[in-house]
Amino acid sequence: MSSPEIASLSWGHMKVKGCSSSYKDCKVWPGGSRAWDWRETGTDHHPGVQPADLEEVLQKGVATLVIGRGMSEALQVPSSTVDFVIQRGVELIVLQTEKAITEYNNLVGQGAKVGGIFHSTC
Repeated sequence: MSSPEIASLSWGHMKVKGCSSSYKDCKVWPGGSRAWDWRETGTDHHPGVQPADLEEVLQKGVATLVIGRGMSEALQVPSSTVDFVIQRGVELIVLQTEKAITEYNNLVGQGAKVGGIFHSTC
């Protein structure tokens, strides 16, 4: 099962190939996607992405996880979150969201077991 491509990105809006709805922030993994609702885990720009934000995607058996920090990289990724991913043996790529989506889509095109979480505004 392959990961869905991100079809388009603009401020506050992402489309995932094969999905009829659009997202402000999203999670993607082999075979699926859904909205990333920060309220579920109490995430905010500071301290940033929490391990609980990543758990669902990591449980899908991804080898690589891509995090998009926002258009202006306002979303932080604390070292504790980085350590959480690395301890699970998953490669982590953290980039500005446009660059993160380019990298993610490249990995999808290579058939990699890749997942991602992307923030589409600041």
